[in-house]
Amino acid sequence: MKGTFAFFDIFGYVALLLWGTHMVTSGVLRGYGSTLRRGLGHFLGRRPTAFAFGLCITALLQSSTATGMMATSFAASGFLGLAPGLVVMLGANVGTTLIVQVMSFNIAIVAPILILLGFAMHRRSDDVRLKNLGRVGIGLGLMLLALHLLVLTMAPIENAKLLRDALQALSDEPVLALLAAALLTWICHSSVAVVLLIMSFATAGVIDAPGALALVLGANLGGTMPALLEAQTPMARRLPLGNTLARALGCLICLPLLHPIAHWLEPLGSSAARIAVNFHTAFNLGLALIFILPAERFARLLERLLPDPPRPADPGQPLYLDESVLESAGVALVNATRESMRMADTVQSMLANLVEIFGKDDAARAAVISRMDPSLDRLGIAIRQYLADLGGEALNEEDGERSQEIHAFVMNIEHIGDITANNMMEFAAKKAKSGQDFSADDIQDLAAMHEQVMESLRLGITVFMRGDLRAAQQLVERKELLWRLENDASDRHIRALREQRDGGGGDVYLRILRDLRRIHSHLAAIAYLPLERAGLLQARLVREPIAPNTAEGKA
Repeated sequence: MKGTFAFFDIFGYVALLLWGTHMVTSGVLRGYGSTLRRGLGHFLGRRPTAFAFGLCITALLQSSTATGMMATSFAASGFLGLAPGLVVMLGANVGTTLIVQVMSFNIAIVAPILILLGFAMHRRSDDVRLKNLGRVGIGLGLMLLALHLLVLTMAPIENAKLLRDALQALSDEPVLALLAAALLTWICHSSVAVVLLIMSFATAGVIDAPGALALVLGANLGGTMPALLEAQTPMARRLPLGNTLARALGCLICLPLLHPIAHWLEPLGSSAARIAVNFHTAFNLGLALIFILPAERFARLLERLLPDPPRPADPGQPLYLDESVLESAGVALVNATRESMRMADTVQSMLANLVEIFGKDDAARAAVISRMDPSLDRLGIAIRQYLADLGGEALNEEDGERSQEIHAFVMNIEHIGDITANNMMEFAAKKAKSGQDFSADDIQDLAAMHEQVMESLRLGITVFMRGDLRAAQQLVERKELLWRLENDASDRHIRALREQRDGGGGDVYLRILRDLRRIHSHLAAIAYLPLERAGLLQARLVREPIAPNTAEGKA
């Protein structure tokens, strides 16, 4: 019975180790995920900086699996090139070995201190980042405590015949040991936890150095599985597949050399546990040296192995809303942003040729634009549902604000699509049916107003993608310009109708001008949230001007 209880203790301490790792990862992502996301875009211009960023972010997250999931989604969404992503993963693989190096020393004495300080910060602080920093402290303390308890539990049972026989069998069958460790790592989603468990077995003397090295190889291979198996598209699979292939090559090279490698590493530490930990670091450093220079060629090979799939026939089908990354708010928000840009591209194409449609009564092109609106609506619904699934505890304050910005952007783009496809194309059909043309002055004024709307659309996209406050101010200030253009065009058009004593076509033209101004109002609304947070939103800038002599001015 003592042996049975001891095994339950071991499984419980492994679960505690995994939970501590989860707390560290989630605490860093919730408190500093947005900062890490911005860093991912700033430090990838050169291989050394990309490698260093992958190493540092993994050291913070305590998990190369989390880094791999983040980098995979960014690469699949087009925000991270495949070659830089491969270099980031090489750095992440080395980063996870540094965590194991630190944990391999007897620093369990600091575990209660970390848990106490983390608890105090998490319960007493009102600052979201400090609360999550406390969560990180608790997680680190739990990891150290679990590792210490594992070593203590293993000590009395190191001579247990069943355990010793099982691990000795694995030592004699390195391929089987590799596969068993890879499976365990995939189940745990943490190579750090599994390598630390292997170190505990080695410290207790129930496994020799070559057997520990085979298990470490399996932990490295299994650490690549979660991101690879959870990727849903060929583009998303390229980066984790590259990481898997690199580590698989390393395993094939090292498997026949386990005894010589253990002998070569003895000068750095003669115990089986120290040899296993040092091998973990050496293995990943060696892979980084091999693959960092040919990263571009390796990326091209992966692109040939996993080519881009054909675009779906339905433009309303989402391409980037990967539900497997909803637990990582930063990654999911990047996906939602990329999908929102598809909506912006659609609206841009809907608005691009409005002047030609009204000038030439192009019924075929008007029909095409009308058919685009249902696809736009389906994308909007999918993005809003994705953001709703993301909401909750996983969002920190900054990520919550970004979610609101995406939601507002999607709603405004949808409204613009509705105005264009329903109202304006209806006006185009009514104009063509009546057989009356706009005058040259009408077309000129319409083109001038349309040009300003298109410029506002470009500013709106800049505000949405970059949070550019200057562009946001310009966008709101342009409301007065659009009001003036509408007012002047309406005055001129009404005067011309009076002189001709013919009211035909006047109502349609005024409605078109009104709808262009309404479109700009929705574009200006994109700027409200960032300006409000910066304290730059003034009542006089957001006031909706009303043309006193325009029949539709209050619409």
